[in-house]
Amino acid sequence: MSAPKSIIVVGSTNTDMVIKTNNFPLPGETILGGEFFMFPGGKGANQAVSASRLGGKVTFIAKVGNDVFGKQALQQFKKEGICTDYIVSDTKHPSGVALITVDGKGENTIVVAQGSNGTLSPDDLRQAEREFELAEILLMQLEIPMQTVMHAAKLANLHGKKVILNPAPATPLPPELFRDIYIITPNKSETETLTGINITTMESVEAAAQKIRDKGVTHVVITLGAEGAYILNKDGGRHIATPRVQAIDSTAAGDVFNGALAVAISEGEELNQAVLFANRAAALSVTKMGAQASAPFRIELRN
Repeated sequence: MSAPKSIIVVGSTNTDMVIKTNNFPLPGETILGGEFFMFPGGKGANQAVSASRLGGKVTFIAKVGNDVFGKQALQQFKKEGICTDYIVSDTKHPSGVALITVDGKGENTIVVAQGSNGTLSPDDLRQAEREFELAEILLMQLEIPMQTVMHAAKLANLHGKKVILNPAPATPLPPELFRDIYIITPNKSETETLTGINITTMESVEAAAQKIRDKGVTHVVITLGAEGAYILNKDGGRHIATPRVQAIDSTAAGDVFNGALAVAISEGEELNQAVLFANRAAALSVTKMGAQASAPFRIELRN
């Protein structure tokens, strides 16, 4: 791989509060859980940390509350080697938090209170326009306002940059946004939301990928968990397998995948190899607890 070009991550930052339990509670049910953990999280922050640990040159654009969670997050990003010059402090709203339950199979349910993430605006991006001129990749998710996502994508395209969108949490996208996306990375449920196609077989994955690509996206990468990922672009479709591991916590696997994908693309890798690299990073992450805590370092992928 060549020397990496810089990556801008625009997105959310949360504090994750995690409880482990054997089974998820039913509606109206109270159960006794096991261990409790508190980790830094948020899809934007997770992806920024993942990319930085894997060798990416990362600038993170986000919004935090003027509270202990926000201050701790800033300190953590600096420790990770992330540029924090464009992280805005919101004096009116608290920092975001996420309540996460992890069952005995390593699956999770997550409820997010957006807090200051919900106030990240196009105005907050304007001060960082110079970064958009210099960067190679813009990586985003959907835990911030859609108008901000769209503005950032337009700004990146204006400067000829590659936009990677992880469309999570699942939500319909404005039709005009698809044309600004270089790579889109939905998982199965997000793919179903974007296409209306029930993902049950590889044939349904292929059909959904084609439907998304027809909307104007250059590369479609559908992540399939333990089954790897499916790629569709002008060269056709192909399945990229992932290493088999014993999953402990899948909380940030998708975020690690996206951070790793951005790094590989920024280093000049072609898409097949970039997805293979991202699969390996995501597989390693599910063998550890936590969101950012589970993000692997580059040296771990060399072993």
